[in-house]
Amino acid sequence: MLSNILEKFVKDSPITVMVQVLMTKIFAPDNIDYLFEKYAQRQYQQDLFFSSVVDLMSTVVCGIYPSVNAAYRAKAETLTVSTTALYNKLQGVEIEVSQGLLAETAKQLQGLCYHLGDAGESMLPGYEIRIADGSCLASTEHRLKPTRESTAAPLPGKAIVIFDPTSKLVLDILCEQDAYTQERALFPSLLDKVQAKQVWIADRNFCTAHFLTAIDQKEAFFVIREHKSLPTEEVGLLKSLGEINSGKLFSQMIYFNFEGRVVSVRRIVLHLSKATRDGEKEISILTNLPLEIGEEKIAQMYQRRWNIETLFQTVTKNFHGEIKTLAYPKAALFSYSMALVTYNILATIKNILSVVHGWGKIEMGISDYYLVNEIQGTYRGMIIGVPEDDWAWISQFDDDEMVEWLKSLAHNVRLKYFCKTVRGQKKPKAKLKNNPQRPHVSTARLLKEN
Repeated sequence: MLSNILEKFVKDSPITVMVQVLMTKIFAPDNIDYLFEKYAQRQYQQDLFFSSVVDLMSTVVCGIYPSVNAAYRAKAETLTVSTTALYNKLQGVEIEVSQGLLAETAKQLQGLCYHLGDAGESMLPGYEIRIADGSCLASTEHRLKPTRESTAAPLPGKAIVIFDPTSKLVLDILCEQDAYTQERALFPSLLDKVQAKQVWIADRNFCTAHFLTAIDQKEAFFVIREHKSLPTEEVGLLKSLGEINSGKLFSQMIYFNFEGRVVSVRRIVLHLSKATRDGEKEISILTNLPLEIGEEKIAQMYQRRWNIETLFQTVTKNFHGEIKTLAYPKAALFSYSMALVTYNILATIKNILSVVHGWGKIEMGISDYYLVNEIQGTYRGMIIGVPEDDWAWISQFDDDEMVEWLKSLAHNVRLKYFCKTVRGQKKPKAKLKNNPQRPHVSTARLLKEN
């Protein structure tokens, strides 16, 4: 039985209740503290448990509190340490812990998505799809002494993110503290994640003979944009395959040699009818997928790589994934990993909504911005109004029971509140008139004159 207060939120803001239910499940203190003990190398728990840090930071990266200090003030009565101790803990969170937090919570949410059934159509049935892309964290404030004497932007690190487009979840992250490190230096760790029958989609930065050969040796597959530096030999001429929605399609067989191993691949060339934002009119894709999988399908798969760009935009614009005040690299990478975990919670909620309301309505019509805005505007009031004991029953649910209850909440969601705003075609801007003699004007007079 739910309390009257909680029933009110279930009726009027089911999205916020769904967030709290999922956060209660994946951020259970015992599980989070066990995760810390599993992955931590040197850092230890004493007065401030890692579960308390995760609980606090989840509200910061969601935008429920505007800063780490504001969240600390709100939770000061339950914390037994000072703000200095909290910041010291954040700056010491090891890379392995940040990576493990994302991977372990993603497995839990994947399990829930599995119990949902088919929330979305797979790009390629029978194969596991993985999209990999790099992300360089935005510059922080000049809070650290070594950065104060220079105007150069201090970069706290970078990461390679691994995304599953079927479940819409970020499954893993590879973190690097040195922002100048090339993405390719992380390839050995990335290759450890590759398994047979997976299809890895990535941009041309991942197109090296070593990386492609290693994927092929693992009996996995790749759909990766060709880099001009890759030494290849052509087997046949480029053959026209006609036109598709995005342009003209061509194909040919090529091969390359790496340390005595010859790898044969298809080169799929797409002459775009509309240039990319970088002004490019041609995309060349390399793949070792079986010939029965057509070139048009492969081109469509690569073009859907932009799903991960939408993910990055949501994390940086709607969530607070890059906190400028967390200048230490480990703290910045931890907060970024936390933001990806909260993105996964949002993605799980959208998967549940898709099962209840239809995939097309959610995928094409629902705005992440309005969903996050609803959560940010309601969550703090809900936590104050609903007693903590009212959430205790969540721990008693198995995955099937939790999914059924979340689906019942999804039926209460009024989709029209979260619809994307469809904007019209952009009009060219008129050239502005500059009159040094009139630095300002009266709006009322301008309206009257026109």
